[in-house]
Amino acid sequence: MPELPDIEVYVDALRARVPGEPLLGVRIASPFLLRTADPPISAAEGRRVLGVRRLGKRVVLALEGDLFLALHLMIAGRLHWKEPGGKIGRTGRALAELRFPRGTLLLTEAGTKRRAALHLVRGEAALRALDRGGLEVLEADLPAFRAALTRERHTLKRALTDPRLFSGIGNAYSDEILHRARLSPVTLASRLSDEEVARLFEAARAVLGDWTERLRAEAGGGFPTGVTAFREGMAVHGRHRLPCPDCGAPVQRIVRAENETDYCPGCQTGGRILSDRSLARLLKDDWPRTLEELERNEALRGRRR
Repeated sequence: MPELPDIEVYVDALRARVPGEPLLGVRIASPFLLRTADPPISAAEGRRVLGVRRLGKRVVLALEGDLFLALHLMIAGRLHWKEPGGKIGRTGRALAELRFPRGTLLLTEAGTKRRAALHLVRGEAALRALDRGGLEVLEADLPAFRAALTRERHTLKRALTDPRLFSGIGNAYSDEILHRARLSPVTLASRLSDEEVARLFEAARAVLGDWTERLRAEAGGGFPTGVTAFREGMAVHGRHRLPCPDCGAPVQRIVRAENETDYCPGCQTGGRILSDRSLARLLKDDWPRTLEELERNEALRGRRR
């Protein structure tokens, strides 16, 4: 799922292309995409774009007439920009096309599940109703961060990815934040010391800020392509079994439903292997509980080959 750094770079690219331009036409290819009926989507056509902003994980186009188009890409949605007469490569059929004089914004979604969403609303109040209310970490101070973190009885992983608590943070960057802070994803937020809360706050600001600037540099003023949750240079996310860049321990993974948590047992859990419920039930006594047991099991498997 595109998260805060990815969305910010999409917003940058659109700010360079559409403000002041009229929205010439809207084509919706999937009936599942448009989640509002009043005002009708036709009401957006012919309106000039007054601005582009991020709202959580949404890209918002502010239009004349106090209208707002809000795009939520969910897990597999991506945005593409097609210059007049140009090609966009292998993006598949677009679920939506927003046509401007300088080009066309296309929304595509990989796979068969249609989760991406487009809302057209009238007025700031209606737009705010789409906001889950999470804290903007890059705009917050430490007391506000602490209050959001401890509002619910969540583990750190769940707290960081709860859009009611924190805005724009998802699966990938929460893993990177927790690794930077040297904290276990399953620790309860309420059990952190003041020093650990401060460390997590600084790690969140550093990871989100650093990756936003890195992705901006990669885009180089062009429209971002290759938006993915698994990026070269990440410390733990998407690096299952690869060595941690800081301590060399093999990165471990917990999978629950469609969510994956990647962490380094050497840096984050004091060498303890966290239980992946499905695998632990399958392996029973063979489930390794520490790095030492994991290394011993790997050595035994190597000798058996």
